[in-house]
Amino acid sequence: MMTDVNEKPVREAVAVFETVETLQEAIDDLLSSNFDRAELSLLAGEHAVEEKLGHVYKKIEELEDDPNVPTVAYISTESIGDAKGALIGAPMYIAACTAAGIAIAVGGPLAAAITAGAAAGGAGAIIGGVLASIVGKHHADYLHEQLEHGGLILWVRTKDAEHEERAKRILAKHSAHDVHVHG
Repeated sequence: MMTDVNEKPVREAVAVFETVETLQEAIDDLLSSNFDRAELSLLAGEHAVEEKLGHVYKKIEELEDDPNVPTVAYISTESIGDAKGALIGAPMYIAACTAAGIAIAVGGPLAAAITAGAAAGGAGAIIGGVLASIVGKHHADYLHEQLEHGGLILWVRTKDAEHEERAKRILAKHSAHDVHVHG
């Protein structure tokens, strides 16, 4: 049985979702019902699970109640969008400033500095766009591989019996199956 730092048993509501949309709706509902983002976790990637458990899993249901299964913290779609924006914006900004700075440092006219900055910024944005698409593809692949194994598992840490019941109600309301609490 899992325990926290105070040696108090940790109980979790667990559910399996068949679509990304219903998973996200349940998470949004949990967050708006005073559950903390830190109380939510998802199954780690397929490779991490197989490495930790030492075997390949066929179905998601094999993992729901296994305390050794590696999990990852829930990351919102907004946070993924923010990361993609940063991956596009940062290389663009750095390239534009560097190119403009070099043009000014070598004594070029202001128009040349602006042109160099714009050209380098565009190149930086393209590089950032490629990096952002890699992040988006990685996230999509992560979701797809779990759906191929039977669904998306969501674990919700609960504080007490009332918290457990509220979590189970919310999960069931959003078309989750195999909704239960384990310790």
